[in-house]
Amino acid sequence: MKINLNNFERFEERHNSPNHTQIEEMLKVINASSVDELIEQTVPEHIRLKKALDLPAPMTEYQFLKNFKTIAQKNKIFKSYIGMGYYNTIVPGVILRNIMENPGWYTAYTPYQAEIAQGRLEMLINFQTMITDLTGMEIANSSLLDEATAAAEAMGLFMALRKKDKKKSNTFFVADHCHPQTIDVMKTRAEAFGFNLVIGDYKTIDLTDADLVGVLVQYPDTNGEVVDYADFIAAAHENNVKVAVASDLLALTILKTPGEMGADAVVGSAQRFGVPMGFGGPHAGFFATREEFKRQVPGRIIGVSKDMDGNDAYRMALQTREQHIKREKATSNICTAQVLLGVMAAAYAVYHGPEGLKRIAFRVHGMATLLKSSLEKLGFEVETNNMFDTITINTNGQAAAIRKVAEANEANFRYFDANRIGIALNQTTDINHINDIVNIFAEAAGKAVDFTLAEEVEASLDNTLLRTSEMLTHPVFNQYHSEHEMLRYLKRLENKDLSLVHSMISLGSCTMKLNATAEMIPVTWPEFGQIHPFAPANQTEGYREIFKNLEAWLEEITGFDAFSLQPNSGANGEYAGLLTIANYHKANGDTHRNIALIPSSAHGTNPASAVMAGMKVIVTKCDENGNIDVEDLRKHAEANKENLSCLMVTYPSTHGVFEESIQEICQIIHDNGGRVYMDGANMNAQVGLTNPATIGADVCHLNLHKTFCIPHGGGGPGMGPIGVVADLAPYLPGHVVVDNGVGEKAGSAVSAAPWGSASILPISYAYVAMMGGEGLTNATKTAILNANYIQSRLKEHYPVLYVGSNGRSAHEMIADCRQFKAVGIEVEDIAKRLMDYGFHAPTVSFPVAGTLMIEPTESETKAELDRFCDAMIAIRNEIREIEEGKADQVVNVLKNAPHTEAMAVADEWTLPYSREKAIYPLPYVSANKFWPTVRRVDSAYGDRNLYCSCIPVSDYAEETVNA
Repeated sequence: MKINLNNFERFEERHNSPNHTQIEEMLKVINASSVDELIEQTVPEHIRLKKALDLPAPMTEYQFLKNFKTIAQKNKIFKSYIGMGYYNTIVPGVILRNIMENPGWYTAYTPYQAEIAQGRLEMLINFQTMITDLTGMEIANSSLLDEATAAAEAMGLFMALRKKDKKKSNTFFVADHCHPQTIDVMKTRAEAFGFNLVIGDYKTIDLTDADLVGVLVQYPDTNGEVVDYADFIAAAHENNVKVAVASDLLALTILKTPGEMGADAVVGSAQRFGVPMGFGGPHAGFFATREEFKRQVPGRIIGVSKDMDGNDAYRMALQTREQHIKREKATSNICTAQVLLGVMAAAYAVYHGPEGLKRIAFRVHGMATLLKSSLEKLGFEVETNNMFDTITINTNGQAAAIRKVAEANEANFRYFDANRIGIALNQTTDINHINDIVNIFAEAAGKAVDFTLAEEVEASLDNTLLRTSEMLTHPVFNQYHSEHEMLRYLKRLENKDLSLVHSMISLGSCTMKLNATAEMIPVTWPEFGQIHPFAPANQTEGYREIFKNLEAWLEEITGFDAFSLQPNSGANGEYAGLLTIANYHKANGDTHRNIALIPSSAHGTNPASAVMAGMKVIVTKCDENGNIDVEDLRKHAEANKENLSCLMVTYPSTHGVFEESIQEICQIIHDNGGRVYMDGANMNAQVGLTNPATIGADVCHLNLHKTFCIPHGGGGPGMGPIGVVADLAPYLPGHVVVDNGVGEKAGSAVSAAPWGSASILPISYAYVAMMGGEGLTNATKTAILNANYIQSRLKEHYPVLYVGSNGRSAHEMIADCRQFKAVGIEVEDIAKRLMDYGFHAPTVSFPVAGTLMIEPTESETKAELDRFCDAMIAIRNEIREIEEGKADQVVNVLKNAPHTEAMAVADEWTLPYSREKAIYPLPYVSANKFWPTVRRVDSAYGDRNLYCSCIPVSDYAEETVNA
C-alpha cells in the first residue's frame, strides 16, 4: 500500500459538515444529480465567476497556528502609557476562561428569544445597573460600539429632542479636551446629518446662543484633568442646552458622578473593566441618560417583565430593533452592539465588587500621584492639577529625547508635540513601572534620581471631586468575590442560554455557522490583546501584515480594488460605505446627489443608514415574487437622475433568491449617475460563485460575524469592513490619530480605532487561510445545498414563500406560517414551541410578517438538519391536530410553549395534553433536554412597566440571594 505523505487532514472537512455519503442522500431528496447541477439551477449563469478564487493553499489547523504565531510575534508588546481611552487591564482568569474563551457564551445569538437567553439577559441587566450606578444616571442601554460612536449617538439624541423642545437650532459644541478620535467621529456624524459642529474651549462657549443644542465635555479630560462641571451644566440648562459627559468607568468608582453634576447623558467605554486593548477593540461602549429620554435611547435596553406564571423574566425592551421598525425615520442604525464585551465588563464588576473596584482605582490614582511628585522633583512641570490616572508634562522641548529613551526601554507615552507628553497609568502599573518612567525622564534630561519612591501616598484629588454616593449595592455585586462562587455563578447563567454548543441556530440573514476553536485561539494571545491602537507602526508589524493579507483576500473574494477594515459592525459598514459614495460625489462637485433608492425588501438598517449618511430615501417596489420591480426602479432612477446618489441592494435578496435581473438593475443606476451599494449580509451565498463586482456593485460591506466566522457573542461583537471599486478608494474612512493609508482625500473616522475591532480580525484571517479558495467555494455550495434540502423536506408542510426561477432557494428560505392564523396559531407560537424541541427559532417575521426565515449554513450535518426538520414537521402535525379539532385552539402545546422544568415536576398537571407531549415531543429530545428557565415572557407588560436594573432584593429568588 502506497502512502501519500502530503495527505494532511483538511480544515474544510471539519467546517463543511455533510460528508460525501450524506451529500448523495441529500441530492436525492432535492432531486438534483450533483451539487454543481444544483448550483447551476440556483445561481444565474451570467453572474457566475469564470475562474476559481486565487487564494493561498489552505493550511491545516496545526500549520496555521504555528505560522500565525510567527506573525503575532512581529507585534512588540511595550508598556503602554498612551491612554486616550485605552488602558492595560487584568482579565480575571475566571472570566477569561469561562466567558471570553467559552463557546457557551460566545456562540449565542442576540437574545430575541428571551426564554432561552435568561443568563445573558441577567448579565446585561448587571451591565446596565453598573453603568447607571457609576454614572449617576437613571437609565442605560446594554452597550454600544465604542466611546466615540456613543458620543455621536448622544449628539444624535439631543438633536432628535429638538422637536420636543420646539427648537430649530442646529449647533453642537464639542470641547477640545475630548479625545481626538471622539472628535473625529463626531465630525463625521455631524457633517452627514447637517449639524453645525463647533470645537473649542468649553469655558469660552456662549451658552445663550439660541442656535446651541448641546455640549460634549470629557471627564477626566484627554489631558488628565478632573473638573467639576456642575456649575457649567446648571448654566447650560438655564439656556435649554443639554450636556453630555464622556467619562471613564474606573475613575467614576472614586469620582463625583456626572449625574450628580446634572449631566443629561454620559458615554464612554467599558474597556478597562477586564477587556484587553486589542489594538482598538472590540470594546463595549456605554450610554446612560435620563429616564425621560428612554424612548429615544439608541441601541438595546434590557428590561424586567413577567412570564405566563407571573414570575420575573428578562427581555429586550423598547428600541430593540428601532431601525427595522422605523426604517428611514429611525434616529440610529445600530444593529450589532458589543454584548460579549459588555458581559465581560459586567462580570468584572461582579467579581471585584464596589470595594475591589475602588481599591483598583485608588491604587491607580496613587501611582499617578507618585509619578507627578517624582517628575516634579526632577524639575519637570506637570500641567495637570487634579488628575485621576493621567498627567500631562511640559518638557521644555525635550519630548524627542524622552521618546528615544522611552522606546529603548519599551515604553510608549503620548506625544502631543515637541514639548508636551501625556502619561496614563492603569491597573497593571506598579512601583517598578513608576521607577522606570522616572529613570527614563532623568536619563533624557541628564539628571540623577536622588530620591526613593514612597510606598504610600496621600490622594491628591480635591475632596470636592471625590465620590460620596453609594454604588453597586445590589447583592449580585457583593457576593461572588471568591473564584469558586464566581465560577458557579457564571455557569448558572451559561446553563440558562441556548447556543451553538447545544444545537443548530437556523437564523435567516444572520448565518450562525461554526466558530472553529483554531480560529478563536489567537484572539487571547497577548501579542494581539496587549497592543494600544495608537502604538507606533514599527511595533505593530504583525497586525499590519494581517491587515494587508486579509484585505487582499477579501478583494479577491469580492472583486473589489480596496478595503477599509475600520467599521466595527455591519450597520457601521453600511454607514461608512454610503459616506464613501457621498464623499465621492462631493469631490466631483455633485453635492446635490443625495437620493438613495432602496427596495421595500431591504434590511431595516439600510434606510436608517442612508438617512444617517445624509441621504433622502425613496422606497421602490417589489413584485409578487419578492423580486425588485425593475420598471419601478427604472422609473425612480430616471425621475431622480440629477440627484441620484445610490441604490442599496441586498444580494441574494432578503427573500433568499438570486434575482436574475441584478446586473440590469445595477446598470440602470449607473446610467443615471448613481453608485450601487450592496448589503453583504448574504455574502455567504456568493463566495467563490459570484461576487459584488461581477453583479455591478461599487461598494459592499461584509459582515465578518456572519460569512467569515467571527462569533455573534450573544449580540456582538461584529465587524463590517467595506470593499470598493478603484475610483471610490480615495474616499474611504481615514483617522485623525493614525495614518491608516487611505490618503489625503480620506473621510473622517466612523469608529474610534483606525482598524475597528482589530483583535477579532484574526478569526476571519484564520478562516480564509485554513479553507483556501476551493474550501470557501465549497462552503457556499454546501450552504445552498443545506438550504434546499430543508426546503425539500419542509415544503409539503410549510409553503415556501419565494424561490428562484428553477424553484431553488439560495442559502436561506422563507417558510410561510400565515395560514395558521385561521386556527389561532401565530408564528411566535411556533418559535416558542421549537424551544421544547431544543432549538432556537429561525428569524421570525422578517422580512415578511408571519414567516420564518431559515438558514442552515454549511456547518451543520445532515443529522442535525434532519433533527430540525423533524421538529418543524412535528410542530406542523401539532397544528393539524388543532385544525382537525383534536386539540383546543386556546389551550394547546403551542400556545403554552415553552414548557419549563418546574411545570414538568409540578405535583398537578391540568393541561389537556400529556407531560410527555409537552416536554419530550420527539425521542431525541429526552436524550439531551434543554430546559427554558422561564415560561413565555409578556413583552407588552415589559414595555408598559419598564424596569431596566437588577431586580430588587425583595423580588429575588431565595436561592439567588443566598447563593
